[in-house]
Amino acid sequence: MGDMSPTTAPQLPFIKTTTAAPQLIVGGKPFLMLGGELQNSSMTSARYMDTVWQNLKDTGLNTVLGCVTWEDIEPQEGKFDFSELEAVILGAKAHGLRLIILWFGSFKNGISTYTPQWVKKNPTRFPRAMLRKAGGQLEIGDVLSIFHTEAQIADTKAFSALMAHLRRVDKDHTVIMVQVENEIGLLGDSRDGSKAAEKRFHEPVPEDLLKYLGEDWDDIHADFKSKFPNLKPFLQDARGRSWPQVFGTTKAADEIFMAYHYSVYVEQVASAGRKEYALPLYTNVWQNYVDEDADNDFPVIAGGGGDPGDYPSGGGVSNVIDIWHKFAPSLDFIAPDIYLNDYASLCGKYRHRNQALFVPEQRRDEYGARRIWKAFGSFQALGTSPFGIDTLTPDTNPFTRHYKLLSSVSKLVLDAHQNPGSSVGFFFDELEANGKDTTPPISVQFGEYCVKIDRAFVFGKAGPGAGMVINTAPGKFLLIGWGFNATFKSTTNPFTGILSFVEKSVVDAEKGVLRTERTLNGDETRSGLFCIMPNEEPDYGGFPICVTIPARTMIAEVEAYSIASNGEE
Repeated sequence: MGDMSPTTAPQLPFIKTTTAAPQLIVGGKPFLMLGGELQNSSMTSARYMDTVWQNLKDTGLNTVLGCVTWEDIEPQEGKFDFSELEAVILGAKAHGLRLIILWFGSFKNGISTYTPQWVKKNPTRFPRAMLRKAGGQLEIGDVLSIFHTEAQIADTKAFSALMAHLRRVDKDHTVIMVQVENEIGLLGDSRDGSKAAEKRFHEPVPEDLLKYLGEDWDDIHADFKSKFPNLKPFLQDARGRSWPQVFGTTKAADEIFMAYHYSVYVEQVASAGRKEYALPLYTNVWQNYVDEDADNDFPVIAGGGGDPGDYPSGGGVSNVIDIWHKFAPSLDFIAPDIYLNDYASLCGKYRHRNQALFVPEQRRDEYGARRIWKAFGSFQALGTSPFGIDTLTPDTNPFTRHYKLLSSVSKLVLDAHQNPGSSVGFFFDELEANGKDTTPPISVQFGEYCVKIDRAFVFGKAGPGAGMVINTAPGKFLLIGWGFNATFKSTTNPFTGILSFVEKSVVDAEKGVLRTERTLNGDETRSGLFCIMPNEEPDYGGFPICVTIPARTMIAEVEAYSIASNGEE
């Protein structure tokens, strides 16, 4: 908080750790990030940003992610220029938006193209990684080697200068978080083949890594153990042995080697920046697109290969995420970019060790937008952020509808995050042309009641849907979203019914206050069978009686009841 008086300074944003789920605290209150990441070049120009701020606000965003690049702020070594950043911060503040700064320093998407010219043109001082190719050939990579110190030192100085400047100029905390580097790792090879890297590879594995794996084995992610199922007993005698002697000579072993050294590199950068200004920090991860959790929506990607180096080797994918947790402790969490993987699977993997979940990059289409309900409803996400948000308008952006609804109920969602097992998020994709449903119903137990959630009833073609169910009290539920039915079944008594079903609207979003609009029954419950949360334009299928009403507020409250007998003696 710099030189600000403790009595007047706004509280610094921070991640609050609880046993239920971590929460982002902004301005002293939990904050649900409804984010969007700009195109790479957008935030390099405050003048350009002036043309898009209002669109971003009208889309329902409260947080904008954009880059600050090393080459822009330090074009000459030791001479920093933050004028563009200062203007951007003022623009965001004027529109009531928060910012997350993406530090494009040494690494962006597995390469080093955002380093300053004085770094790029001096490989003697800043050596490059070498990529091992067929026939034993070595190729110079467009990426800095992490096995030399000069780049790490220079990056650390630049990042520290950035954080110190934010502390001085951003007294109202428009910037709430900073991403350190971007999609770190080595592309084109599973391991750096430079002389310095080879030397390190054949030296003893650091004892702190061996000790950590041995002592924490039970809590290590299952994806790591699946790669090295026989490693645990070997760790007892691994002291003094080299990387290949301990982990083998597979690409998975190379990935561990790179993950350890990348995390140590980033820790030096992050810890120095944090000393200047203790904002929440994280880094993001390019995923393995053809792993077992690949999204079947993109079968063509299967030809791309799924080895380390096809995706950035050493980045914080699930099988090495524990290494990142341990050796980059100045990062508050590791964040998955989710484009071509199963959304729910990755959300679950990145809640490992109860770390905070934030999705800083994902698809910006309706397919992607529907999935954010899973992140918020089932995995207590801090926030989500589609990429390329500034090249859509509010009218064409699918996230507008989702974010505006989430914004109105954010207090209720945040409260549910602190009540484990009280909510579930879900989505239903469009039916395939042949009628096949790729997103089947789900069933969730909330106390006495099993709640089945499936597509909203219509006489015509069932549509897509998305939302969440929050169990607010025994037998009471809040339904948020559209395109789904909720069916309640007591696991205690033989008869279950709907005691009340009322449409709600938001009176006070900040306090989470709702008011009753319409009392729903009859056709809206299929005569007592289930509660329908309809789409905005339900398909009547030519049926002459329009029994399904269109969605309106997309919020409803239901109370279920059960009885043990018909009342006769």
